[in-house]
Amino acid sequence: MKPDLDRVCLGAIVGAHGIKGEVKVKSFTAADADIGAYGALEDEKQTRLFELRVTGHSKELLRCKIKGVDDRNGAEALIGTKFYVSRSVLPELSDKNEFYLADLVGLKVLDHQNREVGKVCGMYNFGAGDILELKLESGKTEMLPFSKAYVPEVDVANGFVRVAQTSMTFAKDEEDDVKS
Repeated sequence: MKPDLDRVCLGAIVGAHGIKGEVKVKSFTAADADIGAYGALEDEKQTRLFELRVTGHSKELLRCKIKGVDDRNGAEALIGTKFYVSRSVLPELSDKNEFYLADLVGLKVLDHQNREVGKVCGMYNFGAGDILELKLESGKTEMLPFSKAYVPEVDVANGFVRVAQTSMTFAKDEEDDVKS
């Protein structure tokens, strides 16, 4: 699926909290509580708008109240819903080294020898940090921590990310496939 460049995912509902319709939200904004500062949020299919109010924290997640969701059943029915906003409501990026993680999807992946080895096909955060998913030229996928050690260079303007030699486990796998 081609990424929607006009919208950015700001978070997702990962659980219900209590019996009065609160939800637990994993926020992808720099300051997690800012998810409620961008106005109404859309679902992925652009079929529903959500008015969200942050009510507190539950461990690493936000507790939020959504207008019109008044019981646990309604909250549970929304688990997995992702929240999107138009890129136009987000702050302008102040320098060329800033980017939104959504901007990385679709970029070429270059290895330490400047060879194209694949494309970025996803960005995730399962709670322990950002993860870059790569679709390799071989058709395999690989996930790498999104850190300077594994991804030392990001150049959105020129359309690539560079992965470090130490992260090139897939290159060894491809060589082993050729020898077999």
